[in-house]
Amino acid sequence: MKKTIGILAHVDAGKTTFSEQLLFHTKSIRTIGRVDHQNAHLDLHEIEQQRGITVFAEQATFTYRENDYTVIDTPGHVDFAAEMERSIMALDGAILLLNGTDGVQGHTETVYRLLRKYRIPTLFFVNKMDLISANAATVTEEIQQELMEYALPFHDWATGIEEFAGRDEQYLEDYLEESLSESEWQKRLSKAFMVQELSPILYGSALKDEGIDFALEVLDTLLQPQHKSGELQGMIYKIRHIEQNQRMAFIKIHQGSLKVRDDVRCGGNLFKITQIRKYHGKKFEELQRAEAGDTVAVIGLKEATVGMGVGEFTPSYEIDLRPTMRTQIVYEGALHPKELLAYCRLLEAEDPALSVTWQEEIQKITLHIMGEIQLEVLQQIFEERFSEQIAFTEPTIIYKETIQQTVRGYGHFEPLKHYAEVHLQIEPNERGAGIEVTSKCHPNDLAIGLQNMIQQSLIEKKHRGILTGSEITDLRVTILTGRSHPKHTEGGDFREATLRALRQGLEQAENQLLEPYYSFSLKVHHELFGRIVTDVTNRHAQVDEPQFMGEQVYMTGRAPVATMRDYPIQFAASTNGRGSLQLRVDGYDVCHNAEEVIKQIAYQKDADPEYSSNSVFCAKGKGYSVHWTEAKEAMHCSIIE
Repeated sequence: MKKTIGILAHVDAGKTTFSEQLLFHTKSIRTIGRVDHQNAHLDLHEIEQQRGITVFAEQATFTYRENDYTVIDTPGHVDFAAEMERSIMALDGAILLLNGTDGVQGHTETVYRLLRKYRIPTLFFVNKMDLISANAATVTEEIQQELMEYALPFHDWATGIEEFAGRDEQYLEDYLEESLSESEWQKRLSKAFMVQELSPILYGSALKDEGIDFALEVLDTLLQPQHKSGELQGMIYKIRHIEQNQRMAFIKIHQGSLKVRDDVRCGGNLFKITQIRKYHGKKFEELQRAEAGDTVAVIGLKEATVGMGVGEFTPSYEIDLRPTMRTQIVYEGALHPKELLAYCRLLEAEDPALSVTWQEEIQKITLHIMGEIQLEVLQQIFEERFSEQIAFTEPTIIYKETIQQTVRGYGHFEPLKHYAEVHLQIEPNERGAGIEVTSKCHPNDLAIGLQNMIQQSLIEKKHRGILTGSEITDLRVTILTGRSHPKHTEGGDFREATLRALRQGLEQAENQLLEPYYSFSLKVHHELFGRIVTDVTNRHAQVDEPQFMGEQVYMTGRAPVATMRDYPIQFAASTNGRGSLQLRVDGYDVCHNAEEVIKQIAYQKDADPEYSSNSVFCAKGKGYSVHWTEAKEAMHCSIIE
């Protein structure tokens, strides 16, 4: 059986060391590398070796009990969390490591939430249990309370089965009657594990080689993925570039098979596969064929992008972890800016979260980033891969916009020999919902194909709000009606009318500026508690009820990224390094200083070349503009009240 597993963790939980032990125990490598010795087999890049952190998700292979495994070692640092999430999409199962001295951290919660989202069966491994301060009981309780209620301690099979049986009356009866063998219990455990109804908790020390064999045994017994035959279905979860910047797509094959020279559908087009590779660290084996369950790299998919389906598969995943800051590249070298942009596009293909934009009017390149460490890594990448030295401007916050009440938007586009009209109802949606589109328009009024064009125009790209020009989000848009012309309507006409209707609706609404928030958790000595509360309150934090545990105080809350991103340094100084603070990106909410931000950005909504709130009508063979305040009365369709 073929199985793909991921090793995930908060930074410094020992993830790479654990991966090394798996490979060594299964005789996939001859010696165990170490992060601090800069020779870990899956830290392939000089950047990773120098910094002692995993930046890129890399994979290796091993065989255990006649099962073929691909193991993906993922980044643990929050600045590279987008790379981690992309890797999760390829997994059959996961091992989530926790530090036995720190327990559940903020990023641990983020990782586990993603594993639940993608329905990945997960085994917990509490690492560093050789340290004096490690506490198995405390970490177990935290996992059960904060992550997974049915996470069961597995010190051995007997304790695991006993814990499992105690959760169900019928199982408990079977257990007391001793009517089932150990292998029969293991089948029941596997069934529950595969549907995420239980997660084993194992304990050990990767550095001391404790608990690794049992972790392998439990994972192999419980993880039983079902891969199907039939038409090819796969998904691209990673892009890399090799010689001459040739694009290589990493695919998890869910169903069917793939052969060299096959014509494969990807992104609506057919491409010929010229090479299939199975990677093990830096080395790879060339294959002539890959089957369901395989995780392989292919060459030939020239337009491949991360998240794209291959064959008869359309992914429905929406990436959760998105950057909250943006920056511009500062470059003083000899390259033309467009050549520099081409390099950025290569990196964007590998990391779509960069969201590279080119600002023609000022000849500048803007990137979206997760944090300061990512900028340092990008500088190194440019120097190593492209032999160019770059710098960045001070990162700024990525804002978004929404509305606070329901409005109707009307758009008409009718220059000579063009025609389209669109009426929309635009409502506020739940925070984080994005833009959702439905239709109440009868096909007799507007053909389904044209309604689909309206929907596509609303969701295919990000649209700018009118306060700061930031992305508009959290809207529920309903297509009310529309009109086409049998001779003059062309494909782009409905896009024009739709964008004008959206913008005209925004002009009428009470618009609201949103900013990204962190959720935070912190632990300090009770003597410092008052000072810390004052600190976070001054940073516009919303604080939950504190919990007092002996001399320590535990507190959680939410606060704007803009006010909290530099707080870890101050917190460490205020607590002399003895407190603990965890930050996790937690979506968007109302901006705490909206007026100041709007004034600072100074967006000129009427001068945006891509958007207009006005409609275009035609009379006497000429098109003319109608101001948005008068557009409703000029519409050709009957107004639906």
